[in-house]
Amino acid sequence: MNFLEARIAKDGIVKEGNVLKVDSFLNHQMDIALLDQMAAEFHQRFSNKPITKVLTIEASGIAIACSVARCFGVPMVFAKKTKSINLDGDMYVAEVDSFTHKKKNTVIVSKKFLSPDDHVLIIDDFLANGCALQGLISIVESAEATVEGCGIAIEKGFQDGGWRIRNLGYHVESLAIIESMDASTGAITFREQEA
Repeated sequence: MNFLEARIAKDGIVKEGNVLKVDSFLNHQMDIALLDQMAAEFHQRFSNKPITKVLTIEASGIAIACSVARCFGVPMVFAKKTKSINLDGDMYVAEVDSFTHKKKNTVIVSKKFLSPDDHVLIIDDFLANGCALQGLISIVESAEATVEGCGIAIEKGFQDGGWRIRNLGYHVESLAIIESMDASTGAITFREQEA
């Protein structure tokens, strides 16, 4: 069991509807030392790639992506879910279905922050159905930039998002892949991964 799987087993809470609550350490209250450890692991897994930008989606991916961007020494960009008055100029836009919030979001990134010269590492906290990841990939492709890989903290391996994204030919690295969860017992089974 790796460090993230151990933390999920200790502090994660399984809820009905295939929901895993990790809000005590990852996406509400954040364990900064854990985020830095995750970032170092992503840096090691993608160190052979010429990363120039780290991209995520608001809000839960931002903290992880910041730590990852610091490791690579590159800027972090996040796709916004709402257009505000301080966003100006042309935008890349994608429609994303949210598993967690059960709604469709339009996400946007200013064109001035992604260019064809960029080599992008996409980072997110969860991968379930793959909709957020597909939206971010489409934004990178709209910019004619290169998707160098996708780093995911927690993948729900029993849902088809990881399979779908890998099948499209993208390099996906998940720090923890959950094979199954049982809300009645709280049991979480992790997929065996190569060390």
